[in-house]
Amino acid sequence: MKERLKTIVLTVLVVSSLVQSFFLIYRLPGNDSAVQSPNAYIRTEEMGTEEKAENLLYPDKMIVHMGESKHTIFYPNDTFYNLIYTRLKGRTFDSFQRRMVTNMDWEKLRSESQGIELSFDSGVPVRLLQRVMQIRPDSTFEGESINRMWLYSVEGEPKIHVLFFSTKGDAVYEAGQADLTPQDVQQLVDFGQNWMSYTLTDGGYYLPGTDMDMIRVDMPLGMYTIEQMQRSLFFDPSITRNIRERDGSQIYTDSKRSLQVDHAQSWISYTDPAAPPSGESNPGKDVLSAIDFVNQHGGWNGIFRLSRADESEDRTQVGFQQYYGGYPILNMRAFPFGVMELDLQQGTVTSYERSLLYLQDEPLAKQVVKLPGGEKLAASLEELVGEASMASIASIDPAYVPESLDDGVRLKPVWAVRLENGNIRTVAAVE
Repeated sequence: MKERLKTIVLTVLVVSSLVQSFFLIYRLPGNDSAVQSPNAYIRTEEMGTEEKAENLLYPDKMIVHMGESKHTIFYPNDTFYNLIYTRLKGRTFDSFQRRMVTNMDWEKLRSESQGIELSFDSGVPVRLLQRVMQIRPDSTFEGESINRMWLYSVEGEPKIHVLFFSTKGDAVYEAGQADLTPQDVQQLVDFGQNWMSYTLTDGGYYLPGTDMDMIRVDMPLGMYTIEQMQRSLFFDPSITRNIRERDGSQIYTDSKRSLQVDHAQSWISYTDPAAPPSGESNPGKDVLSAIDFVNQHGGWNGIFRLSRADESEDRTQVGFQQYYGGYPILNMRAFPFGVMELDLQQGTVTSYERSLLYLQDEPLAKQVVKLPGGEKLAASLEELVGEASMASIASIDPAYVPESLDDGVRLKPVWAVRLENGNIRTVAAVE
């Protein structure tokens, strides 16, 4: 009897040991498998926060057309911007028809009709836009990317027009059905009646009629360490080797992937040229893959917005723009900051660039400054680009330029003057 009891106890101990060994080898806390493929990544520590795709998809501005050549512009974080966008996200758009852009008198519509125009920079894939707006699936334009959405009403007509503009520039898609009335559009337009007035110029950009108040702010900076980024980006950081370049930058590599660090500008460039394809190339899916990648490798410190998703041949270039107080932080050559850039091939990230620096929560100092408007701004623009090149201006929007301080960064308000060729010039604020 005693020998039999010993056998049972020994058997139980052996089985328990085997079960425990199984969980130690194949399981991690949270019941996630610990068996990783050679190309998998492990999130080793908390850095920036994770973000949902829906929180990164929103217009860079809203242009309110009030008729009689009156316009105003709302930017992210403006009260009426948030109110209008929330209402539009709850409406349904269906039954799309393709029209040619050249068949419409856009200047007349902007000047005479009342409506709301939403700008999405260089474009958002329709499949992504469907995650934040009630756009019914429609094979007519599901494969498109949209850079503008425009709702307007025509006096005497019982229904409104809702247009989605293709980034290709040749087509616009009109929703045959939308649960909005002319009265709804009128109510949205009325929010802009007492806002700052803008004039639509012959060049197609909007010129503010008066000075604009903005906050110049000094912010403390935090900084990720190289070790943190190594642990985040490499499957086994212990096997990486360090190569020092002549320009002072360093490259960390595990023979497959590489991480180049520019210490002078606190900027990293990660590449994975051998990354295997995981499916067919699709801009919408690639953006979601890019968001997941950032979530796992550095995270988001601050407010960001999808600024581009450009498809070219077999890859997609994805960019995220950082905001402060509703305005973008420009990425300057002297102080690279405020953007994340990723390249993807068939859903797999092959390159990733970002700053090691990030804004901390509490400002060090604030000061109200004025961005010039009206004739003062017009004169500054002429001096900036030259009278003959005024037609090359594509848009003028408020933004921040980062400037290094001993104890952080100064965010200086400017007018960001975007030219037709994509270059950006700036007009400084007046203190």
